[in-house]
Amino acid sequence: MEDEPLRQVYTVPNLITLIRLLMVPLAFSVLITGKHDFLAFALFAIAGASDFIDGQIARRTNQVSELGKLIDPFVDRFLIAAGLIGLYLVGRLPLWVPVVLIARDAILLLGTIPLHHFGVGRIDVLFAGKTTTVFLLVGFSWLIVNIAKIPGLGWTTASWLPGFNAQTVPGGIWFVYAGMLLSLVTFCGYLIIAIRRLRQLRVKD
Repeated sequence: MEDEPLRQVYTVPNLITLIRLLMVPLAFSVLITGKHDFLAFALFAIAGASDFIDGQIARRTNQVSELGKLIDPFVDRFLIAAGLIGLYLVGRLPLWVPVVLIARDAILLLGTIPLHHFGVGRIDVLFAGKTTTVFLLVGFSWLIVNIAKIPGLGWTTASWLPGFNAQTVPGGIWFVYAGMLLSLVTFCGYLIIAIRRLRQLRVKD
């Protein structure tokens, strides 16, 4: 059957995703020591880059599976959450950044429950969502390696706005801010899609 590959579990892309999942706690544990920045950077960078690799393999070898489509975004969110919390614990991100991004992901996750109840199918990851992940992972990796610092804009004296105050900070903070902006845009995109599908179901009823 042509759609049989969609039901496969033991595929190379899924194996890469599993390895990526197992790398997250390792990368997190290395990061929070604050002593091995380059090793933590390497682990996060490899975990982030493998997302692109398993996606390419899945599409080019016709091994796109339902399990992969389900678990891959979860691993992305897990990796981002680990980076957010780790960078906060080592003092390279203010608390509000992980709070905003993790709250956004939690709302999206919890939002799938009522959607499933009303019979709305799973919403595939938007391209903007993948772009968000890329920006955030680049920003996190830069902050983790903690080099190439640049002066802040000096627009404020607030310590919780790195980059906007005068404090010298790795340029990766601007990728994080860009990723946050994109994440909010993506959130609105998912919300619009969900509302449209709910309306379509009501029309059918």
